[in-house]
Amino acid sequence: MTFPPEPGARRPTGRDVARLAGVSQATVSLVFSGSEAGHRVSEATRARVREAADALGYRPQAAGRQLRLGRSGMILLAVPNILGPFFGRVLVGVHEEAGKHGMAVVVSSGWGSSTLAEAATTSRFDGLLICSPDDSQLGELPPATPVVFLDADPVTDPARPTVELDVAGGMRAAVEHLAGLGHRRIGHLRSTHSAYTFRVRQAAFEAAAGDRGLAVVEAGVSLNEGQEAARSAAYRMLAAPDRPRAVLCDDDVVASGVYQAAAELGLRIPGDLSVVGIDNVPVAGLLAPPLTTVDLPGEELGRAGVAALAALLRGEPAPEVPPLATSLVLRASTVPVL
Repeated sequence: MTFPPEPGARRPTGRDVARLAGVSQATVSLVFSGSEAGHRVSEATRARVREAADALGYRPQAAGRQLRLGRSGMILLAVPNILGPFFGRVLVGVHEEAGKHGMAVVVSSGWGSSTLAEAATTSRFDGLLICSPDDSQLGELPPATPVVFLDADPVTDPARPTVELDVAGGMRAAVEHLAGLGHRRIGHLRSTHSAYTFRVRQAAFEAAAGDRGLAVVEAGVSLNEGQEAARSAAYRMLAAPDRPRAVLCDDDVVASGVYQAAAELGLRIPGDLSVVGIDNVPVAGLLAPPLTTVDLPGEELGRAGVAALAALLRGEPAPEVPPLATSLVLRASTVPVL
């Protein structure tokens, strides 16, 4: 653990780092240069230098370095809704990886295509990360601007890298889980948004339910309207005389609305109703009972996106990343049909 220097204490310098790491001061400068030259230093030596810097609380003079490179040192992360808990997970990973590359992160929410194009044409940001865009938010971006898409359609801009999640695999796992518990008729609270990630979820749900011969009851929910919209849609679905005994939700916030509606109707989870979500945000483990959900690795998505953007900023091709694996997290909100 490192601490900032006491008031009046001398700030550690590159020379101090070099002495502790057992390397030359030039090597320290190369490691923190933010340029391709830094990669001439071996990985082991770079790790030793960074460990020494962390131990001393050393921070390189980023402003001067960025000025030499003609950059601002800032990247923009654009997310559809800053209040969405999943995007908090993405931001954690973005901050972690950006710090390793000496970059600061600015977050934008509720942006449109014109706003994003304006941000891309200014010198304010070195590059952009665009996460889970809605179709209406996509427009033409300047070709010279480094951009990486996260959780987006890879054909949106084939010339630019996209880091995907295996959302379809996660949805199939959720449907298979409910079918394996004996449910033959399930509800689906689906997002009404046009974002690629929700189109994938819908297609995967329909394919998996069809393969299993399941009867389906569906209702659309606007995620921007939050838990209340989900509660209202779930209430209507669960108040029906032929209500489903299991409900699969397009995200965990929607699932929390199902919990609320079930409580109002006197339905026990999981005794009367099995519930599955998607995202695995912190609230999923805090619900009573804890929610079975599909884990979407938001932190890993953020880290991979920044690593790809950093490569573009170095003038290198972004590394190809296969769709990030998702997994079904089994908790106490689902039980076999009796």
